[in-house]
Amino acid sequence: MTDTRKLPWWQQKPLAEMNEAEWESLCDHCAKCCLIKLEDEEDSTVYYTDVACDLLDGTTCQCKDYANRETLVPECLHLTPDNLEELYWMPPSCAYRLLYEGKNLPSWHHLVSGDKASIHRMKQSVVGRFTYASQVNEEDWEDRVVSWPLKRKM
Repeated sequence: MTDTRKLPWWQQKPLAEMNEAEWESLCDHCAKCCLIKLEDEEDSTVYYTDVACDLLDGTTCQCKDYANRETLVPECLHLTPDNLEELYWMPPSCAYRLLYEGKNLPSWHHLVSGDKASIHRMKQSVVGRFTYASQVNEEDWEDRVVSWPLKRKM
């Protein structure tokens, strides 16, 4: 039997039992969820583009107006423990998805490394790899499909 007291706090309790501060601290600020995704209507395959929401701060990978994001961008989904299983499009490196699937956080995650910039140094965020939606015509999004957001480095 494993002594849970020796595990990091995020492995000691289920996602559904985390308070708001704990929940929010899990976000690694990769901003891959802020990239526009296209879904194939025939087979439901989700394709990531290198086109991001205009509210994304390109240096911090945080939302410029987090409190109002769902009003300003109606497509923006509020991630909660209750809707995690519905968000199959979350990148495989997402801390919420990893923990939901019973996996460990990667070495570059700030809760593991102790450094919020490690994700950017390890090139696991969107920093320098995207353009804003307002700068690309919607009909050109299909031409902007990329695979790098789906690559997971531990």
